[in-house]
Amino acid sequence: MTEPLDSLGFREATFELPEQVAAAVRRLSVTGDLPPHDEIANVLVLGTGAAGWAGDVLAATAGPFLPVPLVVHKGFEPPSFVDPSTLVVAISASGDSPEVVASSTLCVEAGARLFAVTSGGQLGALADSIEAPTVYLPRSTAEHPVPPRARVGALVVPVVKALEDLGLYPGGRDYLAAAIAQLRTRRDELVADDSAAVALARRLAGTIPLVYGGGILGGVAATRWKAQINLSAKAPAFTGELPDVVHGELSGWAQHGDITRQVLSLVLLRHDDEPPAVVEQFGQVETWTEEVVTEIHTVRAQGEGSLAQLLDLGFFGDVVSLELAARAGIDPGPTPVIAPSPSHAEAP
Repeated sequence: MTEPLDSLGFREATFELPEQVAAAVRRLSVTGDLPPHDEIANVLVLGTGAAGWAGDVLAATAGPFLPVPLVVHKGFEPPSFVDPSTLVVAISASGDSPEVVASSTLCVEAGARLFAVTSGGQLGALADSIEAPTVYLPRSTAEHPVPPRARVGALVVPVVKALEDLGLYPGGRDYLAAAIAQLRTRRDELVADDSAAVALARRLAGTIPLVYGGGILGGVAATRWKAQINLSAKAPAFTGELPDVVHGELSGWAQHGDITRQVLSLVLLRHDDEPPAVVEQFGQVETWTEEVVTEIHTVRAQGEGSLAQLLDLGFFGDVVSLELAARAGIDPGPTPVIAPSPSHAEAP
């Protein structure tokens, strides 16, 4: 069997996700002191690209348990509520994401407390200048230019640990342990040549995937699937989130079924935290779309806890995107439209 084109070792990095998360739990620690938890009224997570998705993971899994609001922001200017009681979690693997650097600078000027997760760059320099607590990630190099989207575990783990240490997210490390266990179990399934991911990629090939998830957890997972299909397979994909889909998008299937059934495949991402009403809505979606898409596919999360299930769904989608790239003879790592030089490796 011919080895898939993979100039950046992206496939290997993807399948090492369980070890990546475990290593981050063991090795990544904060330099500097985090603020007392009773001085924090809200948490603002800054990030774009893979770092932005890491923020979404935190919002979906840790957010519901925090005693204070957690908001994810992906733009150049932070929300107006930022003040000295805001803990700003700035995530940028390179340290040079323009949006994160700009927003972080404005947050610091507003008196917010900065906590950075980065390998250095401008964000690292900003954090150093104010002696902000920082988790320093290993730098991507020209010899090993692994894109941040293959390092999402290293982006999420330090924040989970910090939130637990602050007393805002009790049990964070237990959730990480459950996630590691599930990622290892899933990896054992996905490495097989006849895995479910390989089979699904075979069915999706030649179509445009539309990925639906339920609630914030399912929606975040669907966003990851879309991004990885875009970035790895260089192919279009689109997402929707229930319950919102049934209040608008579902009506759009009333026309052009003769066209959509030739080009669109529907992937439903399911998990254990779906409210009963959303479970019913998935049935409604299947009923209304079965005649207007090529096929409907369902992927069910496994694992104990929301973090394990979300990372499990994301991991499955990562491998599907790799298989789609391999089938098309496409190198999954480089993204010339974002980073013309492989050494930049998707700077966020």
